[in-house]
Amino acid sequence: MTRAVDIHAERAYSANVNKRINVFLPEGTIALLDRVTTKGNRSRFIDAAVLRFVEAGGRESLREQLEEGYAAHAASDLAIASDWFPLDEEAWTRVAPLEAN
Repeated sequence: MTRAVDIHAERAYSANVNKRINVFLPEGTIALLDRVTTKGNRSRFIDAAVLRFVEAGGRESLREQLEEGYAAHAASDLAIASDWFPLDEEAWTRVAPLEAN
Protein backbone atom coordinates (compact mmCIF):
# COMPACT_ATOMS: atom_id res chain seq x y z
CA MET A 1 0.00 0.00 0.00
CA THR A 2 2.80 2.44 0.82
CA ARG A 3 4.47 1.69 -2.51
CA ALA A 4 1.29 2.60 -4.38
CA VAL A 5 1.09 5.91 -2.54
CA ASP A 6 4.74 6.67 -3.33
CA ILE A 7 4.20 5.97 -7.02
CA HIS A 8 1.07 8.11 -7.06
CA ALA A 9 2.83 10.99 -5.32
CA GLU A 10 5.76 10.76 -7.71
CA ARG A 11 3.50 10.92 -10.74
CA ALA A 12 1.31 13.66 -9.32
CA TYR A 13 4.21 16.02 -8.70
CA SER A 14 6.52 14.96 -11.52
CA ALA A 15 7.79 17.61 -13.91
CA ASN A 16 7.46 15.09 -16.77
CA VAL A 17 3.74 15.43 -17.26
CA ASN A 18 2.67 14.31 -20.73
CA LYS A 19 0.24 16.39 -22.73
CA ARG A 20 -1.74 15.30 -25.76
CA ILE A 21 -1.40 17.43 -28.89
CA ASN A 22 -2.53 17.03 -32.49
CA VAL A 23 0.18 17.16 -35.12
CA PHE A 24 -0.35 17.08 -38.87
CA LEU A 25 2.38 15.25 -40.78
CA PRO A 26 2.80 14.42 -44.45
CA GLU A 27 1.89 10.85 -45.45
CA GLY A 28 5.54 10.14 -46.27
CA THR A 29 6.65 11.17 -42.79
CA ILE A 30 4.01 8.95 -41.21
CA ALA A 31 5.08 6.01 -43.40
CA LEU A 32 8.69 6.56 -42.32
CA LEU A 33 7.61 6.79 -38.69
CA ASP A 34 5.70 3.50 -39.03
CA ARG A 35 8.81 1.81 -40.47
CA VAL A 36 11.10 2.85 -37.58
CA THR A 37 8.79 2.45 -34.59
CA THR A 38 5.51 0.87 -33.54
CA LYS A 39 2.29 2.83 -33.15
CA GLY A 40 2.49 2.44 -29.36
CA ASN A 41 5.94 4.06 -29.30
CA ARG A 42 5.38 6.96 -31.69
CA SER A 43 5.18 9.59 -28.95
CA ARG A 44 8.37 8.40 -27.29
CA PHE A 45 10.17 8.28 -30.65
CA ILE A 46 9.00 11.78 -31.65
CA ASP A 47 9.96 13.14 -28.22
CA ALA A 48 13.49 11.75 -28.55
CA ALA A 49 13.79 13.03 -32.14
CA VAL A 50 12.67 16.55 -31.23
CA LEU A 51 15.03 16.73 -28.25
CA ARG A 52 17.96 15.51 -30.37
CA PHE A 53 17.11 17.96 -33.16
CA VAL A 54 16.97 20.92 -30.79
CA GLU A 55 20.20 19.91 -29.04
CA ALA A 56 22.03 19.53 -32.36
CA GLY A 57 20.72 22.91 -33.52
CA GLY A 58 21.99 24.54 -30.33
CA ARG A 59 25.45 23.07 -30.83
CA GLU A 60 25.49 24.15 -34.47
CA SER A 61 24.40 27.67 -33.54
CA LEU A 62 27.14 27.89 -30.92
CA ARG A 63 29.71 26.60 -33.42
CA GLU A 64 28.65 29.25 -35.96
CA GLN A 65 28.83 32.01 -33.36
CA LEU A 66 32.32 30.94 -32.29
CA GLU A 67 33.53 30.77 -35.89
CA GLU A 68 32.15 34.25 -36.59
CA GLY A 69 33.82 35.59 -33.46
CA TYR A 70 37.16 34.02 -34.35
CA ALA A 71 37.00 35.46 -37.86
CA ALA A 72 35.94 38.91 -36.66
CA HIS A 73 38.78 39.15 -34.14
CA ALA A 74 41.52 37.33 -36.06
CA ALA A 75 43.43 40.46 -37.09
CA SER A 76 43.38 42.04 -33.63
CA ASP A 77 44.29 38.71 -31.98
CA LEU A 78 47.27 38.36 -34.32
CA ALA A 79 48.36 41.94 -33.60
CA ILE A 80 48.21 41.36 -29.84
CA ALA A 81 50.15 38.10 -30.16
CA SER A 82 52.78 39.84 -32.31
CA ASP A 83 53.11 42.68 -29.79
CA TRP A 84 53.73 40.28 -26.92
CA PHE A 85 55.90 37.79 -28.80
CA PRO A 86 59.28 39.43 -27.98
CA LEU A 87 58.46 39.57 -24.27
CA ASP A 88 57.28 35.96 -24.34
CA GLU A 89 60.50 34.86 -26.05
CA GLU A 90 62.59 36.71 -23.47
CA ALA A 91 60.73 35.03 -20.63
CA TRP A 92 61.27 31.59 -22.14
CA THR A 93 64.99 32.18 -22.61
CA ARG A 94 65.20 32.96 -18.88
CA VAL A 95 63.06 30.01 -17.78
CA ALA A 96 64.72 27.35 -19.98
CA PRO A 97 68.09 27.42 -18.14
CA LEU A 98 66.28 27.19 -14.78
CA GLU A 99 64.33 24.15 -15.91
CA ALA A 100 67.53 22.46 -17.10
CA ASN A 101 68.91 22.50 -13.52
